Amino acid sequence: MKTPHDPRHQRRKRLLEELFKRDFAEQQISDDAKKIFSSHTILDQKIHEVAPEFPIEKINKIDLAILRLAVYELTIDTKEPPRVVVDEAIELAKEYGGDASPAFINGALGKLVKHD
Repeated sequence: MKTPHDPRHQRRKRLLEELFKRDFAEQQISDDAKKIFSSHTILDQKIHEVAPEFPIEKINKIDLAILRLAVYELTIDTKEPPRVVVDEAIELAKEYGGDASPAFINGALGKLVKHD
């Protein structure tokens, strides 16, 4: 992330917010968010593989949304380099998550990148 105004970062923020909201209520979401959400079973399986000590239902909802977005970009929509995706996910975790979120996101995605 070069600046907070980078269009790719802004897009990820918007998608993150939509994914987070969708966990709580059926809402109108963009086509991009629908693609990610429709793959949540596959994404959750990948998340479970890299963070087996954290059951999906116990992961903080914002962290889960960040992970789903990043895992989607790393495994399905592979347009961006893995390093960019991981760095963006960590930045989103710093902005939206709790104190432990950046380290958790970094560790899980680091395992995924090394595994694939």
